[in-house]
Amino acid sequence: MCGIVGYIGGEQAAPILLDGLAKLEYRGYDSAGIAVYNGEEIRMVKSMGRLKVLNELTHDGATLPGTAGIGHTRWATHGAPSDTNAHPHFNETGSIVVVHNGIIENYQKLKQKLIRRGYEFRSETDTEVVAHLLDYYYKGNPLEAITRMMHQVEGSYAFGIMFQDHPGEIYAVRKDSPLIVGHAEKGSLIASDVPAVLKYTRSVYFIENEEIVRLTQDEMVFYNIDEEEIDKEPVTIEWDVNAAEKGGYEHFMLKEMYEQPKVVRDTFSPRLKNGDVVIEELGMSDEEIREVRKLYIVACGSAYHTGMTCKYVFEGLARIPVEVDLASEFRYRNPILDEHTLVIIVSQSGETADSLAALREVKKRGVRVLGIVNVVGSSIAREADNVMYTWAGPEIAVATTKAYSTQLIAQYLLALKFAKVRGTISDVEFAGMLEDMERLPEQMEMLLSNKERVQRFANRYLAARDVFFIGRGIDYAISMESSLKLKEISYIHSEAYAAGELKHGTISLIEEGTLVAAVLTQEDLFKKTISNMLEVKTRGACVLAVTQVGNTEVEKAADYVIYIPKTNRYFTNSLAIIPLQLFAYYVSIGKGCDVDKPRNLAKSVTVE
Repeated sequence: MCGIVGYIGGEQAAPILLDGLAKLEYRGYDSAGIAVYNGEEIRMVKSMGRLKVLNELTHDGATLPGTAGIGHTRWATHGAPSDTNAHPHFNETGSIVVVHNGIIENYQKLKQKLIRRGYEFRSETDTEVVAHLLDYYYKGNPLEAITRMMHQVEGSYAFGIMFQDHPGEIYAVRKDSPLIVGHAEKGSLIASDVPAVLKYTRSVYFIENEEIVRLTQDEMVFYNIDEEEIDKEPVTIEWDVNAAEKGGYEHFMLKEMYEQPKVVRDTFSPRLKNGDVVIEELGMSDEEIREVRKLYIVACGSAYHTGMTCKYVFEGLARIPVEVDLASEFRYRNPILDEHTLVIIVSQSGETADSLAALREVKKRGVRVLGIVNVVGSSIAREADNVMYTWAGPEIAVATTKAYSTQLIAQYLLALKFAKVRGTISDVEFAGMLEDMERLPEQMEMLLSNKERVQRFANRYLAARDVFFIGRGIDYAISMESSLKLKEISYIHSEAYAAGELKHGTISLIEEGTLVAAVLTQEDLFKKTISNMLEVKTRGACVLAVTQVGNTEVEKAADYVIYIPKTNRYFTNSLAIIPLQLFAYYVSIGKGCDVDKPRNLAKSVTVE
């Protein structure tokens, strides 16, 4: 959600802070601010709106000299977006300053206690409580004040903190919200995500829950909540620095769509060896795989939609019952788990709050957890029993495309592995599916090369009020993701429906000119879905169909058809989603929306 950056070293801090915050814009925000220590006092500038406002106010950082500072982009939770509610937040005397990602759940109780002790509050935020609480406990020792504050606050947090009395230090603190630190050639940095520091260092430390870091220009010292020093090992980030830049594309989303063939190949190629699927990081013997009687796939948003697709893949290939749960619901429904259950947590960032909470609930019950994540060293990666990485590289646009595609591939590989070990798939079918998988990147490139046709169609629907996506089986799962893509970046009301459910109420919403996008990639369901298309067409709908080459029968029920190459029926999502991503993108562009940073949304949802 919010973005945090901090720097202390031999360079001017403000330009580094602004640069780091720019790399975190994809996380979503409504205001931004920086605080810099100039040798005499901590000066702060913050403003509602985009980061460019802050750049203008500070003349790109030139008006805030100093070599130590912290910065923040805020996504409002407590208090509306405003200059006052923007971070950083001071104590009353301006001698302690804090930036915060997360939610302090007991802030009202703490606030009332502090008010009774004479503290005055300027903002509506929960974070200002932390600044005053640190002031209350501070007696000259920052570490002591921080640990006493940590014992009082409840909820999730990542803090960057500066004390005016300790000009050569910055403190970083974390519980349930991501935070990393790294040492560069001329100083030390903190950040809430890797892209903010890639320009300066590739060696980072992932801060664990209830850990504290004291950073100086030359060193970093780590402590636990008992103020005891602890040792940590750095992680080397292999991402290409250029991967977090637009590289000539108008938007990150378009760039990332065009990266899909490569990252899909990068995700499956190392795991296909000598005609077999080899997933060493799974950490399960063949016997353990055979003992699994049930799978849960737990995720949020687009990751959840990959699970909805792969339920059909696992059940069809490996003959294992699968439940797919929204992480925000899973943790509250007391699921039935036992030693024969495997829980798969899917997350791009590896920091999704609800998914992480679900993981911890499962671990309490002693059940095995496999994480499928994109970010090396992230919380889910560290806390799961085993982790299977997707190799999508940094994904900057809020609306996921390439991470979604690699999550699909990772789960296809798992399903094939389970099917082979459990003897539910023939050697001939297995070999054929591997060949189909290896062809996917080339087929995706072909679909991306036809973007102009999709753009022309998208331009006809810039004024659409409602769009419906329909499909059956895997096609319904594709429809769910396609609908989400359109609504999150174009702000058009969009819904996905199982095509067979139209007659149970939904068809009443169809009126003259309504766009209905029908997905037909499952050959045994073609005729049934075509019947549903005819139902909406006779009621005035305009019908867009996405189907496989050869299904020309669909043309009698559709106004416009996009054909995708033939592939194995379990892999069709990987192809059908491409033109539908492009459709959402071009509708959004045509409406003048901010494609990479849609309103009210954040890339990494680190609060519940």
